[in-house]
Amino acid sequence: MAQLPDLYVAVDVEADGPIPGPYSMISLGMAVAGRPDLTFYTELRPISDQFDPAALAVSGLDRDRLCREAPAAEVAMAAAAAWVDGLCRVGRPVFLAAPAVWDGMFVHWYFVRFVGRNPFGSTGSGVDLRSYWMGLTGTDWSRTHNRRIKQQLGLAGLRHTHHAGEDAAELAEVFAAVLGAGPGLPGHGGHES
Repeated sequence: MAQLPDLYVAVDVEADGPIPGPYSMISLGMAVAGRPDLTFYTELRPISDQFDPAALAVSGLDRDRLCREAPAAEVAMAAAAAWVDGLCRVGRPVFLAAPAVWDGMFVHWYFVRFVGRNPFGSTGSGVDLRSYWMGLTGTDWSRTHNRRIKQQLGLAGLRHTHHAGEDAAELAEVFAAVLGAGPGLPGHGGHES
């Protein structure tokens, strides 16, 4: 029996503060690299009264509207888990983010808290774009900002909007280009032996 391919699921989170629990994830977007037909987006009702106005402003989402209209975290995360589980018919979902530490912290916490499990795996681990780019190109961390990666790949016009669904699709497109370019990347800064 043939092994199913890895499906790199680009994940983007917008939140109203720096950590989950005291603060809330207010939107979640997912998109599969190389498969623009496979996307997921939801907004979430805040889980606490606490929020950082500056963090909330980044997304442009209206917190009062989310409190009235967005699905509860249990409902939104159950739908997200069902979507990830459904991907298993065509491949093995692998979490991908930029940065994986920040987005992964919210996603893992929310899945475990509201679904009882993380469909990406019990550790919540995955691929971080910047770390992957460092390994692929041999460049320093300071040269791995998303805009620099996009510029090197000829994707400089690809916008980052702070809408979780759009930013997940952007990351999926960037990572598909990274996978397609491989070691022949323009400006490849690999170490010579």
